Amino acid sequence: MMIFGPTVDVRPLFPRERRAMIDLISALSPAEWAMPTVCPGWDVHDVVGHVLNDYMRRLSGSRDGYGGAIFADDETLPAYLARTNEEFVRASRQLSPQLMIELLDHLGPRLDALWASRDLQSAADLNVFWAATDIDSPAWLDIGREYTEFWVHQQQVRDAVSMPGATEPDLMAPVLDIFARGLPHALRMHDRPENTTAHLEVLGAAGGRWGVVRQDGRWQMTEPLGEATALVSMDQDTFWRLATRGITEDEARQRSTMTGDADLTTAITALLAVIA
Repeated sequence: MMIFGPTVDVRPLFPRERRAMIDLISALSPAEWAMPTVCPGWDVHDVVGHVLNDYMRRLSGSRDGYGGAIFADDETLPAYLARTNEEFVRASRQLSPQLMIELLDHLGPRLDALWASRDLQSAADLNVFWAATDIDSPAWLDIGREYTEFWVHQQQVRDAVSMPGATEPDLMAPVLDIFARGLPHALRMHDRPENTTAHLEVLGAAGGRWGVVRQDGRWQMTEPLGEATALVSMDQDTFWRLATRGITEDEARQRSTMTGDADLTTAITALLAVIA
């Protein structure tokens, strides 16, 4: 589906990202495991527990076909995820750091094998709702979303313990690329004439430039060629934190250069690449 742009295959990166995460948390002191993170109410131990939950949930659902927890009456998807994530994190507080490390190391290759078995152009197991709500996602976007999830949680741990890393362009660039696929959804409420374009420029070694165009009554990804009706430029650290709400929209706008159609630039700087 061209609305999402060209395919991104992140599957070779999962083992490297996981190795960086395991090396990081294996060296943490007990005090560092208890450091607060940007995730409200969660310390480092809780974030690692959440990553373990993601591993288990995807293996259970996508590999084993297990439905998992049931939605409560009138529960929205964000509310369901918030509840079930919190339930697992609370339970994982009974697990030692060493056991969680061993589980991540054990389950990670099984998750890699799951992704390797997938046809990237087939329908996703789980739709990426921050990219589109009215059409099915391709498998590559679902898998890419999972990679961004793991990478971002690793950065949250690194921030909490003041340990930089895992921002090498080959590890970070696909995260930014996947996040940029949320541009059509971010602009969905803004009707414009056919062939109106908007561009996002992300500065830094892992950055790039992405375009969206209004065609056939909706916004779609396109090559960022020529002049755009709206242009937003920000650095790579600002972009990933904006997309995951590690900073506010206002903070992102203060760090950005915005030109052209003000409604479109405002919408671009409201891009969200998580379910909230």
